[in-house]
Amino acid sequence: MSGSSTHVELRDVVFSRGSRRIYDGLNVAFPRGKVTAIMGPSGTGKTTMLRMIGGQLRAEQGTVEVDGRDVGKMTRSELFDLRKDKMGMLFQTSGLFTDISVFENVAFPLRVHTDLPESMIRDLVLMKLEAVGLRGARDLMPAELSGGMVRRVALARTIAMDPELVMYDEPFTGLDPISMGMIIRLIRGLNQTLGLTSLLVSHDVEESCSIADYLCILSGGKMIGFGTPEELKHDGNPEVRQFLNGDPDGPVPFHYPAEDYRKELMSGADHA
Repeated sequence: MSGSSTHVELRDVVFSRGSRRIYDGLNVAFPRGKVTAIMGPSGTGKTTMLRMIGGQLRAEQGTVEVDGRDVGKMTRSELFDLRKDKMGMLFQTSGLFTDISVFENVAFPLRVHTDLPESMIRDLVLMKLEAVGLRGARDLMPAELSGGMVRRVALARTIAMDPELVMYDEPFTGLDPISMGMIIRLIRGLNQTLGLTSLLVSHDVEESCSIADYLCILSGGKMIGFGTPEELKHDGNPEVRQFLNGDPDGPVPFHYPAEDYRKELMSGADHA
């Protein structure tokens, strides 16, 4: 068990894709040892944030710090060590290797990153599979698993190296209600048992509120809300309320970008 967790903070972060500004002076600090759900309208940079924390993307300005270290200034080898020692990532697609068994999928990071004897690798793999309720599936191939089982195997592989920080990218997508409930219980239970810092990107408001200690709401390149689910349900910001309530009418327009659409209509009228 890890027994410790990692602090993550973004300060004055600016990041663009082409001409589109994703972050415009973003500031947020994620509490150590807690589950924080990162939420907001589509296109607000939720998955981008996970990639910046993991070092796959670098900020144009500002700093992204993991345990006080500026990820943007790390060398490739330093990033590799940081990911190996501190981070686990559960991808939306799960990312299992389809041509090897469940056991070998979970064993993969242990074989790559450690020199542990085979007997210890076996014990660790079975321990991680037991944690997600799939010890009995160790000899199955990924194609023999249901969608929920695939996600649970991916979670076992994510925690194989005992990370202090686990990032989840849309972990509930495509799951039936029972599988979703199991994943929610696993994320919450693993966070408490291992003392992790967990960052969760999701569009599922109800599920995220049921699992998260805190919600981080992004919009317009900045953080517009941060607090417990109960606190944000009573937040005075109309954008926060619109998102959490799922209201189609509010400060976030249904048509995007609304201003360009109006200009297009006016241009058409001029040529009519």
